[in-house]
Amino acid sequence: MKIVIRLDDISPGMDMGKFRRFKRLLDEYHIRPLIGVVPENRDPKLEAHEDEEKDNITQRNKVFDVDDKIKEKDYPFWHLVRNLQTEGWIIAMHGLHHVYTTKKGGLLPLNKQSEFAGIDPGKQSRMIAEGKEILGSHGIATDFFMAPSHSYDKNTLKALAENGFRRVTDGFGKQAYRRFDLTFYPISFRKDQVLKDESEGYTTFVIHTNTLNGDDFAYYEKVFESGKVVSWDDWLMKEPVEASELQGIKEYLMARFKYIAVHKRW
Repeated sequence: MKIVIRLDDISPGMDMGKFRRFKRLLDEYHIRPLIGVVPENRDPKLEAHEDEEKDNITQRNKVFDVDDKIKEKDYPFWHLVRNLQTEGWIIAMHGLHHVYTTKKGGLLPLNKQSEFAGIDPGKQSRMIAEGKEILGSHGIATDFFMAPSHSYDKNTLKALAENGFRRVTDGFGKQAYRRFDLTFYPISFRKDQVLKDESEGYTTFVIHTNTLNGDDFAYYEKVFESGKVVSWDDWLMKEPVEASELQGIKEYLMARFKYIAVHKRW
């Protein structure tokens, strides 16, 4: 099975040192990922703490080149995103503010929190339209959506279609599939199983660069060395299939099972 990479929580306050370090790794293996850009982040958890950033810089200077010392104010975020899009990276809109307003798991209940699921349909549509407008004001155009915490409901999907979005990075399976007038590109259920799977198909590894540590970087370098990881263009050229009638039920149950396995409680 082939693997593509998606990077979540891309926002101005993220740990730019870790992000650039991971980018260098991707560039070394000629891998172009998909990144979820938050149009207007209001989630403090996505902000790198100043003291931690100073400590990280001190440690990175011992190992990495001087470029790692560049802070966000010296490396304008939106200029970076536009450059990445020019390089062939795929941009997805990652919610609006990345602020959880309900405790709904939605259609893919991997988590019990959502920025969208359970909210009035009209408000969801306005939120999605606002996010798209913000990205557009920075010169970023995309028809790809990435829901914070993988949580969305049918009204979210309807609002996406109404606002010109055509693709969603989520769901489970080995092929891109059409559902609700959108094309879904599935994420991995278990990474260890994917690495052993020699069957045909594709899946997505979800990565949060903000939380990566040294062991994580070493792990992903080995994953890239396996030759299984490809750029998103490879998958996007494949024709999606029509989802089966049981796709929604299957995904819901798989997500529930994974939530229980991770949290060891309902």
